[in-house]
Amino acid sequence: MTEKKKELNVGLVMPIAPIDGCSAEHWIDVKRIIHESLSALPEYTCDPKIVSEGNSVGLIHKRIVEGLYTSDIIVCDVSCKNPNVMFELGMRLAFDKPTVIIKDDQTDYSFDTGVIEHLQYPRDLRYKDIVEFKEQLAAKVKATYEDSLKDPSHSPFLKSFGTFKVASIKESEVSSEQFIVETLKDIQSELTTVKGAISSTVGSPISKVRTFVAKTSRLEEATTDLLLLHLSGLRARNELSEPVDISELVELISKQLRGAGFKDPQLEIYIIIEKILNLNNIEYIPGIQSFM
Repeated sequence: MTEKKKELNVGLVMPIAPIDGCSAEHWIDVKRIIHESLSALPEYTCDPKIVSEGNSVGLIHKRIVEGLYTSDIIVCDVSCKNPNVMFELGMRLAFDKPTVIIKDDQTDYSFDTGVIEHLQYPRDLRYKDIVEFKEQLAAKVKATYEDSLKDPSHSPFLKSFGTFKVASIKESEVSSEQFIVETLKDIQSELTTVKGAISSTVGSPISKVRTFVAKTSRLEEATTDLLLLHLSGLRARNELSEPVDISELVELISKQLRGAGFKDPQLEIYIIIEKILNLNNIEYIPGIQSFM
């Protein structure tokens, strides 16, 4: 009789947008490599997901924190030292829960996390080296997780600096009615944010859009930020069960970016949006001919 596999909840913290010469497709490939590595674990069944990809409906930041706290183990790719990734890694380490850190061979070690072992892979994703990396990653995840089960005092990071009280998230039992009310409040809050971000700039100061994208001068990053807000709104309204009309997204986002000073970037925006939708496994209706 075949022994039933145990379910292992693996969260991913990694870049998804272009950074330091690495394209969105590059991160899709890295995510696929991680998935293939951990899917090969004989004792466990797991479907690694980026921590923001929770099943619950609500604020994306809330899903990220919940994913960081509730995942059995986190695999964090600190390649290119993406600020969001480093922040989320810091939160996970503050929870002092099982974490495996990986990086490419072009990224230097960070001072604060250098005491933790990093698994390294080639940035060019050479086949021979990647095969070896996948074996190392699977073994490391298995060993790290099982060590945490055997040893109640298991500490991947904080023990290196002394004795600390580990951060935790208070969990309380609520009635179904209270849960529904709180969920609706989260949805209402998110819709308000999204509505403000995607509303027409006609009759409103262009400076609002300028402020929103002022934190980046790169079209890829500005488009990614706006797209994630749109997707959050669609998810909150349960509209991601149907294929997304990519042409509508391009029109909405390009209108905002033109108001912020970008010049007719529709074709580039289409390509960027298509990459992000593919990365998040979101079905869409193609329409690139409209922007050629």
